[in-house]
Amino acid sequence: MIAAVVPAILTTVAMATSTVWTWTLPAFFPEPRIPQANPMTAQKVELGRHLFFDPRLSGNGTQSCASCHDPSRAFTDGRRLAVGSTGQTHPRNSQGLANVVYHPTFTWANPALVTLEQQMEVPLFGTEPVEMGIDDGNKAEVLARFSGDEDYRRRFALAFPGDKTPVRWTHIIQAIAAFERTLLSGDSLYDRHLQGKAQLNAAQTRGLELFFGEKAECFHCHGSFNFNDQTIHAKSRLVDTPFHNTGLYNLGGTGAFPEPNRGLFELTQRSEDMGAFRAPSLRNVEVTGPYMHDGSIATLEEVVDFYAAGGRQVNEGPHAGDGRANPHKNDLINQIDLNAQERADLVAFLKTLTDHSFLCSARFSSPFEPPVNQPECRRP
Repeated sequence: MIAAVVPAILTTVAMATSTVWTWTLPAFFPEPRIPQANPMTAQKVELGRHLFFDPRLSGNGTQSCASCHDPSRAFTDGRRLAVGSTGQTHPRNSQGLANVVYHPTFTWANPALVTLEQQMEVPLFGTEPVEMGIDDGNKAEVLARFSGDEDYRRRFALAFPGDKTPVRWTHIIQAIAAFERTLLSGDSLYDRHLQGKAQLNAAQTRGLELFFGEKAECFHCHGSFNFNDQTIHAKSRLVDTPFHNTGLYNLGGTGAFPEPNRGLFELTQRSEDMGAFRAPSLRNVEVTGPYMHDGSIATLEEVVDFYAAGGRQVNEGPHAGDGRANPHKNDLINQIDLNAQERADLVAFLKTLTDHSFLCSARFSSPFEPPVNQPECRRP
């Protein structure tokens, strides 16, 4: 008799305690746009945080979402290329998740993925490459790991009140998406400077002027509040989703990029889309290296050198070619006459975009481990 009453009690508690999410936004950030099919609640976000850091959410139980998206690295992994749960190397570099709620498209080069819920299916169920490694053969087994866990059953009931079978794949995806939408980063030195709470030093100020000026012209692709050129929020009407060839490669002078990293071309097969990738946000860029879609540039200093050169010349090997002459390169990528001081100043400014409170926030950390006081947590 008691056992029969428990589910009803859980449902009643869930309905009574499900809390609508209240945004606490950084200064100058617009209200995010949230899908009507997946409204935000505190219980859903907390469930998503647990799932994000739980390695049981992979086919072989060895890898979590956080394996490729470490909070202390602004939710990147520090690798040149990501590695999936079966050990397969991904052809692309793990992207950061800071302010991902403001992205209108996801991954490096797929304009068709326009919600976090859609994107989530790629790492969970994708087979080429294998990331989380969930397939028809183990799908039920992985789900049973959570439906058989008393704490998770309680959390799912709270996050999805009134649902008789709350532990399901749709809800796993919705909960993780809800958690990811809370990953807001807007408390860097630069942000505090805008609010009059801190001052940039001379080098950082010169770098800011270069970044937003017509000499370096970085702002054309990284000029929004999120330091990229694809954004969406609650009041957006027209949303632009550009992708760019930056002259990273030009195989044999043909304009080609190495397979399978050929950008938008992989989907459209249009020559003008060869090597076109989404410009990532530069927030926390100090800790998200190595850089570019394939992690082929190691340091921020090298990134600045690359853009100052107007592209990259590869002198030997299978990727040889002068990217500066790539016929599909964005017209804004041209040689910039920057001396050593100006290059150092740009790097100094880019480092002001590091949000140390974001990197070590307890709200964004693993619920299964005690908080770690890392050097990145301490503001300069």
